[in-house]
Amino acid sequence: MPVHRGHTNSPTTQKDFPVATTNDLKNGMVLKLEGQLWQVQEFQHVKPGKGPAFVRTKIKNVLSGKTVDKTFNAGTKVETATVDRRDMQYLYNDGDSFIFMDTKDYEQLPIPAEIVGDASRFMLENQEVQVSTHEGVPLFIELPPSVELRITHTDPGLQGDRSTGGTKPATLETGAEIQVPLFLESDTLVKVDTRDGSYISRVS
Repeated sequence: MPVHRGHTNSPTTQKDFPVATTNDLKNGMVLKLEGQLWQVQEFQHVKPGKGPAFVRTKIKNVLSGKTVDKTFNAGTKVETATVDRRDMQYLYNDGDSFIFMDTKDYEQLPIPAEIVGDASRFMLENQEVQVSTHEGVPLFIELPPSVELRITHTDPGLQGDRSTGGTKPATLETGAEIQVPLFLESDTLVKVDTRDGSYISRVS
């Protein structure tokens, strides 16, 4: 997922940079709409033949995870949330929360499972992630675009199935189940897209 860093490294605070316009929208930017925080997932500038230009967006509620489509008139001012993004390392799951450690100051931060969400399907201990917080409250975590994980179980590979394009379920070492090509076998290391859980390639 693209990460927008445009304002997070700036010394300005939310008070002196509370707004942006729809022209400034970037994937990953967090907006404050009606008192709730929403992350921009997708956006598209549209200029119809008639009528004013507008921006079509897909935004995700940071707390509930709900995704909605929202349209803004071009140039509309929107309030933005100051988001602090930190590189952290996943340590372990204590049963209630996932424990992460800041790689710079070694501070540990517990994050509830509902915040971690689907990322936990592709996360091993010691995995490097990026944790986004707002006023000290964890908002979401972002994995690298792809990770390498080992298949712990899948039905035996079938020779000659490389050309058919068929797939079969495989369980990864994190417990996640994905679809892989028929010829892959258990104990194979594979590269997985963390955004949609799709198989990318075998790791030699």
